Amino acid sequence: MNKKIHSFSFLLSLLIMSIIAKSQTRNNYTKYVNTFIGTAPLTDPKILGYELPKGWRSWAGLTFPGSSLPNAMVQLSPMTEYGSGAGYEYEDNVIYGFTHTNKGHWNLCNIPILPLSNASEKFGSKFSHQRESASPGFYQVYLDDYKINVSLTSTLRAGYHLYEFEENTNRKILFDMGKANSRVNTWRIEKIGNNVIQGFQGGENVYFYAILNVNIDSLSIKDLGKQSGYAIAHLSNANKKPVELKIGLSFVSMANAKQNLEKEIGEKSFNIIRNEAKQTWEQLLANVEVKGGTEKQRQMFYSSLYRSFLWPALRSDVNGEFTDAKRQVVKTGFKYYTEPSLWDTYRNKDVLLGLISPKVTLDVIKSMKDVGDKKGFMPTFFHGDHGASSIAGSYLRGIDDFDIKGTYEILLKNANVEGGARPHIGEYKAKGFISDPDVKNPHVETKAKAGVSKTLEYAYDDYSLAQIAKKLGDTSNYRVLMQRSNNYKNMFDPSTRFMRGKLADGSWITPFNPQYPYYEYMYREANAWQVSFYAPHDMPGLIELYGGSKGFENKLDSLFTVPWNPKHIARNVETMIGQYCHGNQPDHEAPFAYHFIGKPEKSQKILDTIMNTLYGIGEEGLALSGMDDAGEMSAWYVFTAMGFYPFSATDPNYIVTVPLFDEIKWKTSTGKTLIISKPNKGRSLKQINVNGNSISGYFIPHDLFLNGGKVEIVTK
Repeated sequence: MNKKIHSFSFLLSLLIMSIIAKSQTRNNYTKYVNTFIGTAPLTDPKILGYELPKGWRSWAGLTFPGSSLPNAMVQLSPMTEYGSGAGYEYEDNVIYGFTHTNKGHWNLCNIPILPLSNASEKFGSKFSHQRESASPGFYQVYLDDYKINVSLTSTLRAGYHLYEFEENTNRKILFDMGKANSRVNTWRIEKIGNNVIQGFQGGENVYFYAILNVNIDSLSIKDLGKQSGYAIAHLSNANKKPVELKIGLSFVSMANAKQNLEKEIGEKSFNIIRNEAKQTWEQLLANVEVKGGTEKQRQMFYSSLYRSFLWPALRSDVNGEFTDAKRQVVKTGFKYYTEPSLWDTYRNKDVLLGLISPKVTLDVIKSMKDVGDKKGFMPTFFHGDHGASSIAGSYLRGIDDFDIKGTYEILLKNANVEGGARPHIGEYKAKGFISDPDVKNPHVETKAKAGVSKTLEYAYDDYSLAQIAKKLGDTSNYRVLMQRSNNYKNMFDPSTRFMRGKLADGSWITPFNPQYPYYEYMYREANAWQVSFYAPHDMPGLIELYGGSKGFENKLDSLFTVPWNPKHIARNVETMIGQYCHGNQPDHEAPFAYHFIGKPEKSQKILDTIMNTLYGIGEEGLALSGMDDAGEMSAWYVFTAMGFYPFSATDPNYIVTVPLFDEIKWKTSTGKTLIISKPNKGRSLKQINVNGNSISGYFIPHDLFLNGGKVEIVTK
C-alpha cells in the first residue's frame, strides 16, 4: 500500500512539474527574441536588386544587439564601428567600447566605455560570436585581447556593467569621451571620492554619473574636450572581485544622472537588474500569444515585436525634469520622449505602440505638443507632416487624455503656414501640387523638392487632420482639408499612368523614366512605380484614376513583375519584387492594394513572399531586407503576421489578411481578450467572421481591441 502511495505521489509530482514546465515554456516569450537580427549585412544582389559597389554596405537592418528596456533612455550596446547605423556590424571582429544610447540612425551612441587590461593605448579588442550572447535586457561578450568577460544590463535610465578580468593587475576602464556617432563638440570628466566618475558629453548633451565597486587609484585625461580625447580610470589592485560599474544618464544634469542611478539600481545586484529587465520584456511580449507557425516564424515575430518598442526613447528623469525644445529645464507631470521617427513609423509602428503601450503613446503626444508650444510647429521627421496621422490615429482610437484642441491648432499651423513644418506649403495651397525644377540629366542625388512625394504625403496629412476637425466639429476646416486631400490626383499623369513630377507651370517633367530612383527629385527615396499606389485614404479614387478595377489590377500586377534594372543603384532603395521595394517604406501599403478590387488572394501571395523570404535572411539568418527605421520594418511584419494591418494608420480600422499563425490571443489595453483564429491551412482569404457573424468587406474595427472578441479568418 505504501509503495502504491509513494508511486502515486511520485507520479503526481512529475505531473505537477510537467504542468509547471509547460506553463513556464508557454510564458517564456523572450526566448524567441534574437537581438542580433538586423545586424548582419545584406549582400545578395538577387535580393538587393543590384551589385553592391566596392566599399558599400547596404542600409539593411541597422539594429543593435545590446541591452534596453522598452522605450528607454539607456540602450547599452557594443560599438564595432563609429559612423555606422547602430554602431554594431555583425561582420566586424573588434569592439571599441560599449555605448549608452542608440537608435539605428547614425547618431547617438554616447558615452563609450571599455574595460582594459594592458598598457597599450590602441583601444579595442577582438571578439568572436562564439563567445557572445544576448537577450532582451542583457548582452555578454568575451574580449579576447584583454581577457575580460563583459556582461551588460540596464534599467530605463541606468546601465550596469560587469567585468570579469582574468588578470587582476593593471585593470583600467576607458571613457572614450571624444567619440560618439553624433558629433561631440566638447566633454568633461572628473573623479569624485574613491570610486565615482561623473562627466558630460556635448553634442547630444548627455550627463553621466558612474560608481564602481572598487577604488580608482587615478584618472588620467588626454585632450580634454576634444574629439581626439579620452580618459582612463586606473583601478586599485586591492580588490580582486569582478568589477561592477553602475552608470546613470540624464539629459538635464549630473545631479539628475546620480539620482536616476540611485533610484533605479541603487544597491541591487547585477542579476536582480537583469531579471527585472527580462520580466519587463516578458510582460510586454505576453500581450500577444501566438500558436502555430514555424520556429523561425515565432522567432521573427517576437524579435520584430521587441524591436518595435525601442523607439521613441525616454528623455525625462525620475524626478520628472527634462530639457525642452528651448534648452530649458522644465517639469510638466508627464514623461518626456524623443520625437517618433514619423517618416515612416506613422504607417504602423506608432499604431502598434498605441495598441500595447497607450500610456507611452499619450506621453509621446504630450511631448510633441510641448515641442510645438515651444517652437511654434508640431515636430516632423525627415519628410512629410505625419504627426498629423500619428496623433489623429491615436485620438480616434481613444487615446484622448491630452489637450486635443491645443494640439489641433498647432497641426493646423503646420498645414498652412510657410516656413515651418511643411516645406513649399505655399505652392501646395496655391496650386494643389508641389513642382520640381527643370533639371537637365537629373541623377539619383539631384537636390530638389521631391514634389511628387510631398504632394501625395501632404494630401494624406490633410486627410488625417480633417478627421480631427470632423470630431471637433470644425466643419469649415474639415471641408478645406478634405478638398486638399484630393491633391494626390494632381500628380497623376493619365498618359503614362504614373504619379509624375510637374514643373512650376504645371507641365509634366520630361524626359521621364518611371524606373529611375531619386533621393529628392520628384520622389523621396523612390521611383515612380513605388509612389504611384499611395493614397491610403482614398483607394476608390486612386483606382478610378487607373480606369477602374481592371486597369488598376493590371498596373499593380506590373509593379510586382516588371524587372528591376540593376544599373539603378540608390542605397536603401533596395530589395525588389519587380519594381516593388520592401527595403524602403514609400510603397509598404502596395501589397495590400488588391483587396480594394476584391482580389485578396493576390495580396496574400505577395505578403507571404515578403514575410517568408525577406526577413531573417542571409547566411546566418540575421539580415533584414531594409533599414528597420526605428521599428517600422519590424512593425510591418508584426501586423502582417497577425493578419491585420493599419492600411490607413489614421483610421481606426485594420485590413484583414491571412495570419501566419493558427491563433493569436491579444490582451487588450483594457484587460479584455481578442482571439484571432485561422482554422484552415489555406493561404487565400475566403471569409471573415467577427463574433460569429460574417462581415462584408475586408476591414475590422478598432473596437475589437478595446472590447475584445473573436475574429475567425476562413481560408481556402
